[in-house]
Amino acid sequence: MDKSNKADERIANMTFASVYPHYITKVEKKQRTQDELNQVIEWLTGFDKDKLQELITAEVTFETFFKQATINPNAQLITGVICGYRVEEIENTLTQQVRYLDKLVDELAKGRKMEKILRVPK
Repeated sequence: MDKSNKADERIANMTFASVYPHYITKVEKKQRTQDELNQVIEWLTGFDKDKLQELITAEVTFETFFKQATINPNAQLITGVICGYRVEEIENTLTQQVRYLDKLVDELAKGRKMEKILRVPK
């Protein structure tokens, strides 16, 4: 198994509940809110606040989290570098979806306008 496969496997087995508090901390440090974070997650995955809480409580892995998600068709518009990789070039679908989420959280924390984060057409 090469290094990228091990990284993909590690990401797949990580629980969403273990990462979500870090997302909250990251956005709140930059004066953004948990509600805004949840709005971004809902845009990407289709999960409303109640479903998100259910998945957190169940401590689902990222693999299960994204298997249950309905990925926004505009997610392919998410581009750029996250963790040293261009998200649009990541070949593993699950890893790409996790990195999409990471990228959106970064954009939120950097103060980007919500309509830009959510790729609202002009």
